[in-house]
Amino acid sequence: MRTLSAMAFLLMMVGMAPARAQSGLKTETIVYNHGQTILEGFMAWDPAVAGKRQGVLVVHEWRGHGAYARRRAEQLARLGYLAFALDMYGKGVFAKDHEEAGKLAGVYFGDRTKMRERALAGLEVLKKHEMCDATRLGAMGYCFGGTTSLELARAGADLRGVVSFHGNLSAPQPAESGKVKARVLVCHGADDRFIPAEQVAAFQEEMRNAKVDWQLVAFGGAVHSFTVAEAGNDPSKGMAYDEKADRRSWEMMKDFWAECLGR
Repeated sequence: MRTLSAMAFLLMMVGMAPARAQSGLKTETIVYNHGQTILEGFMAWDPAVAGKRQGVLVVHEWRGHGAYARRRAEQLARLGYLAFALDMYGKGVFAKDHEEAGKLAGVYFGDRTKMRERALAGLEVLKKHEMCDATRLGAMGYCFGGTTSLELARAGADLRGVVSFHGNLSAPQPAESGKVKARVLVCHGADDRFIPAEQVAAFQEEMRNAKVDWQLVAFGGAVHSFTVAEAGNDPSKGMAYDEKADRRSWEMMKDFWAECLGR
């Protein structure tokens, strides 16, 4: 895998939309490059917070960068963080259905090095922002984004913490002992049939072997996509929203960031 310095060389800002107000927040649409791919991310912050603030990277679910990731970035901004919802697929690329999403995400599930490097490009955008305290960074994501956030931790990225919400936990390139700098919180649906028990057990063993400071919380009755209201309310379909699991996992995340990043 290329080094972070090489990634920084490849990263090039090619455009930035003017900041706009959003319910008391400031937001920017930021266009940036990873290699030859043009990407479009979304930065959000609360201008009432003085000085530089902790940065949190948000990685979208498997359909792509859209309203959901941006909404989560705005929620984090209201908590006082500088939040950047990155783009993994390319500017304007958003799957029309699950079949297309599976193909887009599959490229990265099959090439974890590419997944890590694309996410590191987004992390560089966050780190370079004038209001970012680059010494206090975290990453979080949903489904595909949860997996991507875990891969950043496995890659040894300069993160204090990583949170995965209903992410795939498989590890073709397992974490190495002593390499992971981030603390890890995994919020998992106890009835998520897309993540078999064997994968959960293997993940826990991976974290133990790598000597990571980790937590895995399983929410009873929750299935895949339990934080996504658009997933509907029928757990028999395998993906469904669970209000309690969504609320409880968000509160755990808030406590986790307070511990890892400080107030």
